[in-house]
Amino acid sequence: MAPDGTGQAALMPAWIIIALMVAFYGGTFAMSLFIGKKKENADGYMTAGNKIGFGISAASMTATWIWAASMYASATSGYTYGISGPIHYGLWGALMILFIYPFGKRIRQVAPKAHTLAEVMYARHGRSSQLMLAGSNILGSVISLTSNLIAGGALVAMLSPFTFQQGILAIAAGVLLYTLWSGFRASVLTDFAQVMAMLGAVVVIIPTVFFAAGGTGMFTRGAANLTPEQGDFFSSEAFMNQGAPYIAAVLAYAIGNQTIAQRLFAVREDLIRPTFVTATVGYGATIIGIGMLGVMALYLGIEPMGGDTNNLIPQMAATYLGPVMLCLFFVMVIGALSSTADSDLAALSSIAMADFYGQSKGKGKADPKTMLLVGRATMVLATGAALYFASGQLNILDLLVFVGALWGCLVFPVIASFYWKKVTNAAFTVAVLAALAAFLPVRFSWLPLDGVAGLVVDVLAVIGIGVVIGLMSFGFFGARVARIAGTAAALAAAPFAVGVLHEYAVLSASLLAYAVSTLVCWLMSRRSSMEFDFASIRRTVGDFDPGPHEAVPSATGTAK
Repeated sequence: MAPDGTGQAALMPAWIIIALMVAFYGGTFAMSLFIGKKKENADGYMTAGNKIGFGISAASMTATWIWAASMYASATSGYTYGISGPIHYGLWGALMILFIYPFGKRIRQVAPKAHTLAEVMYARHGRSSQLMLAGSNILGSVISLTSNLIAGGALVAMLSPFTFQQGILAIAAGVLLYTLWSGFRASVLTDFAQVMAMLGAVVVIIPTVFFAAGGTGMFTRGAANLTPEQGDFFSSEAFMNQGAPYIAAVLAYAIGNQTIAQRLFAVREDLIRPTFVTATVGYGATIIGIGMLGVMALYLGIEPMGGDTNNLIPQMAATYLGPVMLCLFFVMVIGALSSTADSDLAALSSIAMADFYGQSKGKGKADPKTMLLVGRATMVLATGAALYFASGQLNILDLLVFVGALWGCLVFPVIASFYWKKVTNAAFTVAVLAALAAFLPVRFSWLPLDGVAGLVVDVLAVIGIGVVIGLMSFGFFGARVARIAGTAAALAAAPFAVGVLHEYAVLSASLLAYAVSTLVCWLMSRRSSMEFDFASIRRTVGDFDPGPHEAVPSATGTAK
């Protein structure tokens, strides 16, 4: 490729690509064989016996959260908003992990043997709330799986003689090969090796590109390529378009994502805090570091190939890395997308096993062998569906927005259901549906938001700010601090937000979802006479398979 990054990407020989993929997926398959058992346990297949050790669980959380799309998006953010872009993307994304653990401790206390959050919602409320959580996660995981295949296929097509179609087929087969064998246990064990490869690659690749591109001199020579907003570390444009929407999304992804919930139920209960704190640091450092490739491309004046900013990372790698480093880069991206793809497969299989087959039969009545068959069949079907969607290179942005919104609508009802005895099934269901109905017209600009409509959206969005800050505070400091912090945040934001916030569709729509779901759930629940017994969840949610199961060894010793 030309030094300015505008030429055709250099191709890696076909035999090198084949050798790298055989080594990577062959190694992960060998690891899954190491933990495989002749007689698999259904609960072990879903949550590894609820006692994974610290090293494996922290690495798995980090690897799952670092996926190819997050790498590409961080670089795009750096290219679009300057140096503050990757920090907004990586920092708030890392906090999504951090804010899980205080709520996670309560969730595990209420349901120590659960497999999915939707399973717990069934015991707490009933079928409708369970299906809302399960349905959103099925859609989200299939879309995530599709996105990772698209990213991998594009990487293979750009850096090798192979086509996009051949790339997605090889990656899908490789991931399915090792995940199908031992399910979630295979996912978390291979995650450890994958995250070590990713972190090692980042530590080497980013400095190599930095010095090859001119070192600190690029910042003085390329400053003229930046707009005033891109050159401002405290850019309001970067905050309103990148930072603030991600702050609003922190709890939505933390509470709604089954790949994260599955690890919450799998890790030893006393290791929840160190696991999630460690993963927070690992994710933030890695993604912010990768995002700096986009910042460097901005300073260097590089134009993305084909006008697609998703090409920036492989474009920078092909321009400034030698053959050996390019192989390391290839493994880094393949590892990132594979670690998330196998988590998606494990999440989908657990939903099918626990929320559909298991709940339909009832605790103690489900056949473990049938459960395993359902889980493995789900993985195969999900891989086929993702290949179908990826092969058409469909635009999945609208679906991603829809899933993210649905998770935002679920946050307050889900959290309240673990703490407040008065939350009813009707309050949960109506709150989520009302929030979704409010979100869609604002996000997709179906209605004009001038005049009174815009004012109403702004006021509700301000309430949403209070809800987000209040819930974050509640997790760490309790209800009293949460009420004070939420009220203070809403009052402080009101003078600046009312009259302006509706102009930022993504941000205002997300905050609107929080506000509406919270208000409806609170108003309907406070009038109810329900006094739910949380101890009943522990009695009704538990293991499906009475047979013995083994935990995955910890990186710091055998899991207890």
